[in-house]
Amino acid sequence: MDKEKIIPFDIIPDTESNTVTIDNKDYLIANDAMYTFYQRTKGEFSSFFLAIRDEKRILGCKCSKCGIVRIPPFLTTCPDCEFAPTELVEVGQKGKMNSTPPITYFATSMFLHMAPYGRGRVILDGADTGMSINVYTTTGILVPGLVKKGTEVKVIFKDKRVGEITDIFCVPASELTPEQVAKTGLQESEIDWETVVEPELPRATAKNATIYQEAFKRIQAIAKEMNSNKHCRRAIASWKRTIQVKTTGGEFAMEIDDGDFRVTKMKVKSPNLVMVCENPNTLLDGLDYKGALTDSVIMKKIWINKNIEFTTIFKLDRMARFRKKK
Repeated sequence: MDKEKIIPFDIIPDTESNTVTIDNKDYLIANDAMYTFYQRTKGEFSSFFLAIRDEKRILGCKCSKCGIVRIPPFLTTCPDCEFAPTELVEVGQKGKMNSTPPITYFATSMFLHMAPYGRGRVILDGADTGMSINVYTTTGILVPGLVKKGTEVKVIFKDKRVGEITDIFCVPASELTPEQVAKTGLQESEIDWETVVEPELPRATAKNATIYQEAFKRIQAIAKEMNSNKHCRRAIASWKRTIQVKTTGGEFAMEIDDGDFRVTKMKVKSPNLVMVCENPNTLLDGLDYKGALTDSVIMKKIWINKNIEFTTIFKLDRMARFRKKK
């Protein structure tokens, strides 16, 4: 198995150039790179990160005088007790969010592989201060309101840990079994990320069926236009996904295949992504660039079953934008 690289291969731009016209004058722009690799030490904080990496434990520092426990343990003396010494202590792996975490949907290339994610402070059992941590969900896409101040969460350890704060993250405790919540050192591979509960759609009426048929034909036509647009094709180059779309009036499939985009009336046995929306016109408007699909997901008009597939939604939005700019 190949080792993970500091710079992921998929974010390295191609060797190419393009022309930009400003004030009727052409300017050549070419992709280039600047390399800076370095090593850094965790110093006196190494114990905290080693405990996460090697022992699946979380450490805090406890004041020998007042007893306050701070996490992470970044203080060797207590500023409230005339710099009394602190000692390392283990804290719990369950706690409550100290605030409602903001959600990052549109991340820079450095954090793109993590998005969408929440970032907030959790007060773990046995600790008196909050620790900044990423927040995810096992129920599909992370949306506003799912995790808020006071939500009970459980710390999860990544299977592959390197000694970084991103080796751990939180999910709502309500999404786990009592045994998982109680377990120390629960790893991400011990959680069921695939079996999610889809939103229930209302019973279909004749009107719903008509709306579905009309929207499907329009979406098929848009897909055909996108396939003839080089910029749209470039937006999904090297990307392969099968998407099952479920609406009140009916279902259909969308397939992305390395630059090709197809829409057919079929049921995919094992789709990479499932999208659920009551009205297919929500999806139609997004593909027709009359509203962003990403916004529809954030506003809960479209449900998707995998948080990581938000990148696919973003690519569909880019195709819609390129189609209108042809």
